[in-house]
Amino acid sequence: MIRPVEPKDIDDLLTRSRALCGLRLGELARRLNILPPPSTIRGKGWTGQLLERALGAQAGSASQPDFSHLSVELKTLPIAADGLPKESTYVCIAPLLPGPEARFETSCVARKLSRVLWFPVEAGPTVLTDRRLGRAVLWTPSSGQWQRIRTDFDELVELIMTGGVEHITAHIGEVMQIRPKAANAAARAKALGPNGAPILTNPRGFYLRPGFTAEIVGARVR
Repeated sequence: MIRPVEPKDIDDLLTRSRALCGLRLGELARRLNILPPPSTIRGKGWTGQLLERALGAQAGSASQPDFSHLSVELKTLPIAADGLPKESTYVCIAPLLPGPEARFETSCVARKLSRVLWFPVEAGPTVLTDRRLGRAVLWTPSSGQWQRIRTDFDELVELIMTGGVEHITAHIGEVMQIRPKAANAAARAKALGPNGAPILTNPRGFYLRPGFTAEIVGARVR
């Protein structure tokens, strides 16, 4: 039985993570007495929550890393049958108004991506509970990777702060993009319009591109 207590240090976190490699989600859920969702569609996010519970994540804040005392964020990475990441990876909400979050050094992006525990997991047509966990990768961005993230962040945030939020598309950014992020299409948040006056628009989120996450983890469930 895996006890959902906070890991005492990085070595403890890695030991727990390695013990989960090859385990099916259904087995992990049984160990933790957690019921799986009734369908794969309704189970979006369930895998991440299951791993947070298993590994003892205690942050409880969307703006801080999952293991805040270790400065480690946990990210699951669905891997398709071809061995490549199936989709882009959500990082955090994008700032739509001026403030600390609009500066890279004090941004949620910098906090979340300074150190990440990536957990590859099988994706595809298989039943959710039958999917296997891969070998976790603890990643700290290299200076080159960090610069690429920052370059995209600065470009995207400049567009937002100069009133161009409505003109941002998912094609902008080499390794990180901005896309709408909300529970439903009717959600609205304040942003700057073209003339500097406030407007209402869909909330946006930062996402890492699959090619970049493939570079990080080697793009395999192993």
